[in-house]
Amino acid sequence: MAMTSTAPAPAPPTPQTDRHSSVVFSDDREWAGHLVPFVRAGLERGEQVQYFAATTDPDRVRGVLASAGVDAARAEGEGRLVVTTAERTYLSGPAFDPDAMMGLWHQAMDTARAEGHRGLRAIGEMAWGAQGVAGADRLLEYELRLHHEVFEALPLTAWCFYDSRLVPAPLLAQLAGAHVHHRGAPVAGPVLRLEPLPGRTGLRLSGSAGYDTRSAVRSAAAVVSGSPGGDVELDLSGLRHLDISSLATLAEAARRRSRGRLRLLHAPAPLRRLLGLFPELGAAVEIADR
Repeated sequence: MAMTSTAPAPAPPTPQTDRHSSVVFSDDREWAGHLVPFVRAGLERGEQVQYFAATTDPDRVRGVLASAGVDAARAEGEGRLVVTTAERTYLSGPAFDPDAMMGLWHQAMDTARAEGHRGLRAIGEMAWGAQGVAGADRLLEYELRLHHEVFEALPLTAWCFYDSRLVPAPLLAQLAGAHVHHRGAPVAGPVLRLEPLPGRTGLRLSGSAGYDTRSAVRSAAAVVSGSPGGDVELDLSGLRHLDISSLATLAEAARRRSRGRLRLLHAPAPLRRLLGLFPELGAAVEIADR
């Protein structure tokens, strides 16, 4: 009887909110404690595992895995494990580009499947976001967009590693808060927290939006203007304050959308009054209570 080969069946899906996680650690022991089980689980599931180092020597990653009983050398030789650096991959261009990264994740998944892997999981060290890398100001935008543009479309598991020794606390709080799921050391809440809305295109804003959070508001505006599809929703149920400048930034982003509207959920009374005072802003948004 002739034997035919077939591609391996896709790995069973893991919960979506668990597949894109921020991981905060404060020492090497904690780092290894997250690294080893993540890699081991991926290899056991038949997934390709990729590690993108920024401040860690790739040989150290291999050594820690080997000391924990993971045959990293064999896995690399078979293409099941890839240990490289951000500088050789997504930071190799003139500036970090979230738009290009969305396409790169889709390409990486296609390549992993074509090579016979059941899925793809990755770890990216993110401390470069605090080290003056060109385009690092778009890192928050990138983290927010990943949920809808990548994780809702692909069976990808990726953990973003944040070393609290290298990332200032306010920035760390902002970036870790942009993930639906968090692992590791607890992080103090940022002044303005932005996080994706599970199952819907949009963001939840919590805290206060004003002069001190203008960079975060610009990231939210980039999500509003650039999200594909129809309407984008902003859940404002946890928002204590939104100044007129922040509202104008979001309204202008809504006007730039090619289709669909910006829908504000649970808009507080002061914001409703602002929209009444500035009808040119209200024309670009819709109040949609739930």
